[in-house]
Amino acid sequence: MDVAGCVALVTGGASGLGEACVRNLFGAGAKVAIIDANVSKGEAVAAELGEGAIYIQTDIMDTQSVENSIGQVIRHFGTVNIIVNCAGIAGPGKVLTKKGPLPLEAFSKVIQINLIGTFDVIRLAVEHMAKNEPNENGERGVIINTSSLAAFEGQIGQPAYSASKAGIVGMTLPIARELAEFGIRCMTIAPGLFQTPMVESLPEAVQKALGEMPPFPKRPGKPSEFAQLVQDIIENPMLNGEVIRIDAAMRMSAK
Repeated sequence: MDVAGCVALVTGGASGLGEACVRNLFGAGAKVAIIDANVSKGEAVAAELGEGAIYIQTDIMDTQSVENSIGQVIRHFGTVNIIVNCAGIAGPGKVLTKKGPLPLEAFSKVIQINLIGTFDVIRLAVEHMAKNEPNENGERGVIINTSSLAAFEGQIGQPAYSASKAGIVGMTLPIARELAEFGIRCMTIAPGLFQTPMVESLPEAVQKALGEMPPFPKRPGKPSEFAQLVQDIIENPMLNGEVIRIDAAMRMSAK
C-alpha cells in the first residue's frame, strides 16, 4: 500500500515512537491523526505539521473515548487506511515487593492500556477500514502494533509489561487471519532499546545497563528507525501476520 494519499491513525502519536511515525508518514504524503492523552504535545505536533494533520485527545483506557476519536477521524478525513498502535506504559513492579504483593490494580492498568487499548482501537477501526475501496492488490488497510522484547525475554519487575506485550504478539496472527477476507493486514513490531520518553523515565543505572546490551549497533535505536520499519511494512504487501524484532540482536537479561 502506498503511504501517499492514505489516512493514518497513530496512537501515542504525540511523543516517542508514535511521534516519529506521525512525522515520517506525514512526510511520505499521508494524512495523520494523532491520538494521545497529552494535549500540549499533541496540539504542538499537529500545529507544526499543519494541514493534513489533526490531534484528538483520547483516553486509551476509555472505550467511549476511543470510539469517539475514531469517529472524528472518519468525519474529518473520510476514511482510515493505516492504524499504528504505539500508546503504552511501562508500569514496572515486582510480584512481591517490600510492601507486600504487587497491587492487582497496578497489573490491570498496564494490561488495560497496552493490550486492551490496542485491541479496542483495532476492533473499532476495522469496521470502517473494511468499507474502504481496495487498491490494485486488494488491500483495504494495514494495522501495525507495538510489542516489545519483553514479550519474549521479560526482566524481573516486568510481569505486567511482559504479559501485555506478549498478548499483542499472541493476537497478531489470528487477527491477520480473520481480516484477510477484507484485505486488511495486521503486523506487530517488537522493539528493543529505543530513545523514547518511556526508556528515559527509567532509573539512570537501568538505562546504562540496557544501553550496553545491544551487540550492534551498540546504542539505543532511533525513533526514526522504528518509523522507517513501519513504512516498510505498509509498503510491502507480503508482510502479514508476523512479529518483527528490531533490536540490534539484543537479548534481555534477567535484570
